[in-house]
Amino acid sequence: MWKRYLFSVLIVLVLAWLGRSFYQYMQLPIDGDLAAIVVPSEWYARVLHSPFGWAVLTHDAVYAAPNRFFAHLLLNQYFRHVPGWLQHFLAPIQSAYVAIALFKLLTHLLLLYLLAVYATGTSKLNHRGLWLVMALLLPLFQTAGYNLQMGIIDHAVTYAAFYALPMALLLLLLLPFYRAAQPGGVWRPLRWVELVALIGLTMVVAFNGAVVLGAVAVLLPGIVLYALRQRQVDKKFSWSSWQPVLLLSLLGLLCVYSLYIGLNNSENPAVQPSLWERYQRLPLGFFRQFTVKLGLPLVLVMLLLNAQLIRRVLPATAEGQHLLRSLRWLALFALVYILLLPLGGFRSYRPLLLRRDTVLPIILGMVCLYGASSYYVWRYLPIGRLRVGYLVLLGVFSAIFLNADRLHLSTADNNDCEQQALSYLAHAPAGVVRLPQVCPVLTWNVATDPTQTAVQAQLLNSWGITRGLTGYYQQPPDSPQLLPTPPPN
Repeated sequence: MWKRYLFSVLIVLVLAWLGRSFYQYMQLPIDGDLAAIVVPSEWYARVLHSPFGWAVLTHDAVYAAPNRFFAHLLLNQYFRHVPGWLQHFLAPIQSAYVAIALFKLLTHLLLLYLLAVYATGTSKLNHRGLWLVMALLLPLFQTAGYNLQMGIIDHAVTYAAFYALPMALLLLLLLPFYRAAQPGGVWRPLRWVELVALIGLTMVVAFNGAVVLGAVAVLLPGIVLYALRQRQVDKKFSWSSWQPVLLLSLLGLLCVYSLYIGLNNSENPAVQPSLWERYQRLPLGFFRQFTVKLGLPLVLVMLLLNAQLIRRVLPATAEGQHLLRSLRWLALFALVYILLLPLGGFRSYRPLLLRRDTVLPIILGMVCLYGASSYYVWRYLPIGRLRVGYLVLLGVFSAIFLNADRLHLSTADNNDCEQQALSYLAHAPAGVVRLPQVCPVLTWNVATDPTQTAVQAQLLNSWGITRGLTGYYQQPPDSPQLLPTPPPN
């Protein structure tokens, strides 16, 4: 009876926390890239007409995001249609924020579920362990608190589509390989429908963002080396069948091609630090990533504690040894991945190269192994004081993250000002309007020139928020007023 009660409590806890995350996503402003991708602007139009960047290969064309077709397509189609569907129930302004929050929540849910599947080895929703691990992992999905250090779902929905979602798709693609690599696991032959679906997913993953390409560049050689080693140990090793060979070969070839056409991305800065200068920035970037907040150091401490308990306290099992090897492999993956980061180019908004988005594969690995090792220790610790103490420690650890991720975002981070500006625009006539609010409105910075908001005006009109094409600008507080502010009708 108590197990059934605990199971119900876990489900309620997970669902309640997901609801809280949705509420937080509703408070966030609309990022400055969304309008240009959805309308789209001339800058991003070409990628939507060239799924695989053939023009780069045949004519050495240079344009924005040539290897991110599927991410752009998803954002473009989702935000062209979903806000309109939601307007059957919601006001236009609210529909836009709900659509964004729903996109992030679905990405959040997919990642949470897949990380729990990797941690427990089961995908069955009636398994208590799956819900227990999801409950353990949920506090680590930080929207406020430690988000700048280890945020998995970015505040900007475009970054969530370019980083978190592709990593979720990669985890989904690699799940059959992961299951086959578990102690006693074998490759399960795929049905034709499954194989075709994974081939399609491979194409989507390869043309969906930069961070997933870096993760594949490190993971794929490791997977091949593992398969070769296992083949030497076991001549009947099932990975030597044509299905895994086909999928891994296709993934490798497509990712290499995607990296190649990505060299012709017009968003790459014309002038950037030399490769040696970029490598010199890595130590400071690593130091700041681990010291700016408590989040990542706390996760690392829990991983090391769990490793010591598995090694010194718990009985030796194949599963425990597999977890210890996984921790060592994660450390090696992190080292190689970080050393490869300078080769991926430079962005001025990431001057030290290491940031929560660029190191997201490492963060996800740490989060997953925290869930897997904690679940293992919880199962195998003998009943007694040590187990009670460990459960209390897990509770304290989760409470620290819960406290850090406060329910209400600060005024600088929430969308109160932006919503006021959108309400003002909704009542303003078509033309050019000076907003009384001074904050970014569908832009990264305050727009002081109406020509900066031409694409935003098209998106707001398509969403039914404005009455026509209404460009806008904002006057900095200390600047003289150039045009009168029209009163809303």
